[in-house]
Formats: sequence, structure tokens, C-alpha cells
Amino acid sequence: MQINPNQLTAHLRKGLAGLYTVQGDEPLLVQEALDAVRSAARAQGYSEREAFTVAGAHFDWSAVLAARQSQSLFAERKIVELHIPGGKPGKDGSAALQQLAQAAPHDDSTLTLVSLPRLDKLSRDSAWFGALQHGVTVDIAPVDRNALPAWIAQRLAAQDQRVVVGEEGQRTLQFFADRVEGNLLAAHQEVQKLGLLYPAGELTFAQIENAVLNVARYDVFKLSQAVLSGNALRVQRMLEGLRSEGEAEVLVHYTLSEDIRALKRVRDALDRGQPLPVALREQRVWGPREQLFARVLPQLSPTTLAKLLQQAHQVDGIVKGLKLPDWPTDPWQALAQLALALCRRCGHNAPPRFGVAR
Repeated sequence: MQINPNQLTAHLRKGLAGLYTVQGDEPLLVQEALDAVRSAARAQGYSEREAFTVAGAHFDWSAVLAARQSQSLFAERKIVELHIPGGKPGKDGSAALQQLAQAAPHDDSTLTLVSLPRLDKLSRDSAWFGALQHGVTVDIAPVDRNALPAWIAQRLAAQDQRVVVGEEGQRTLQFFADRVEGNLLAAHQEVQKLGLLYPAGELTFAQIENAVLNVARYDVFKLSQAVLSGNALRVQRMLEGLRSEGEAEVLVHYTLSEDIRALKRVRDALDRGQPLPVALREQRVWGPREQLFARVLPQLSPTTLAKLLQQAHQVDGIVKGLKLPDWPTDPWQALAQLALALCRRCGHNAPPRFGVAR
């Protein structure tokens, strides 16, 4: 059985399963899901807890199996918790997890709780992960940037606070999201801070502007999504954030140029008559990136992509210290010019000036 975090509370009210797997890469949401299961278990008499973390290839799986089978002198019920941060249990771990999954439905004295990162397709198709599906899997997806304002509003509502209704409220939530993007734990903490600073009820833009710190965190993969979405203002903001956080220029350039190369390869395949799904799959483009490629490719001619590819080659030289005519000498300004050149072709107008503020 697979559920999402929003369904977990209602599920736990109906009773506990013997096996839970929490899977995801968002630390705040993973921790909240684990806490919810533990709390429900304690309320039903699971008063003892043994926790294990798989730290490497030499992990002693027999200790986990022994904990699952042993009974405490002081508690009738207990939780056996297993964290696998790398998502790879190995051969011995695979066998142990299958054994744990088989035993869980037949023993209500022990609750098994497994924590995993988001797994790749190979791991999801493995025998050990398949065995864990006999229990309940809480699948935690990341909170997309577009969904972040609604997520913030939901968290505010949980503490009886809200923004004003209408366009001003949407602007307030967007401002809040800009300040905490990529840092969900900090976003949660900022929401809690508003609960301490102000009473229940309506919050103004000024109150949120004065209280919420700029704790946004960016990564190059989200930059790629912003560029392909044609969101020029967000691209500018993310480049400024990446620069201030000390991200390597070469990694930013690699991400941008790889997108351009992949777009050109897919465009060439389409011009040869290959179906779009096949061309995307051959270039290993899937998920949100697949949807973005499908949207922007009709707007990108072979000539445009060839020019962008040439520009990516020029920026590669600038990042490595070369000086080229008609290009900024500062690598970050050159990266911004390349990113916004692609962004402009993906649906929206870029700002009139290139560059990243120091």
C-alpha cells in the first residue's frame, strides 16, 4: 500500500500496520512522517525503540533481525527502526529486508519502520523493495517551486494564520516562497516564527517582509528547470544565489550546456522523423525535464540551437579564463548571458540587461 504524507494521519487513525517504509529526499517531510508513525505507535503501547543506521558494506544485519525477534523484559511492544541513507542495502541487506517484510504481518509485538532516500528505478524494481511494499510505503515527493506558495499557506493555516485574500495575498505568498525556495526546513521554521511573532488571523505583506529571512537555497538542477520554463526573473535570482553560495562556475556551465546539447540531439532526431517519446528516452530525458523539453522544442529551430551551442562553447572558454570579443570577462555574467539567451527562446522575455550582481 502506498500513500502520500497528506494521507498518513487518516491512515494512522484507522490502526497500525506492522511495517512502514518512508521514502524521500525532503528531510523535514521525512522526519514529520517518521514522527507521526512513532507517535501513533507509542499511543498503542510500543514503548521501546531500537534504531539502526546502515553505514556501510560491513553493517551487521543480524543485529536487526535479532532485535526484531527478541522481546524486552520491560515492554510488550517495540519499534525497530532502520535508516538506509544510501538506499543500497547490499546482498545481505536485501535478504534481511525480505525476511523482515515477511515477518511483519504476523507479529503485532514489533513494528518495523524503514527510512530510505528517493530510489532510482533499479532499486525500486529490486526484490527487497518489492517485499517492503507488503507494508505501507509513505512516498514523499519534493515540494515543487510552483506548489510552494500553497504549501506555505497550508502551514500558516495549521497555526490559524493566513494572508489577505486576492492578488495581494498571492504576491505575499510568492515573496515568501522566493525567500525560502530550496530550503523547506527553513521555510517551516519561518512559518513557526510568524506564529510566535503575530497573533492568529490575517498577516500583511509588511509583517511577512519584516519577519521572513532570506534563506533560499539553490542548486544547478533547479536552475535548469527555471531556464527551460522561460522564467527569466527566477533565473537571475538563482544565478545570484548560486554565486553567493560559492557554486563552481564550471558546474553551472556544464548544466546549461548539457541542456543545450540534449535539446539539439532531440531536435535532430525529430527532424529525422523519430517520434518525440523515443528521442527523449534515448537522450535520457524524463520526469519534469521531459515535459519542459516537449514544450520548448517546437520553439527551437536547428539554427537557433546551433547558435546556442556555439555560445555555450564560447562561455566554456570564458569560464576557463579566456577573453572573447562581445562577451563579458566575468564568468558569472557570461553564464547569465548564456542562460538568458536560452531562457528567452523558451517562452518569456528576458530582462533587458544581462549580468549577475556581485
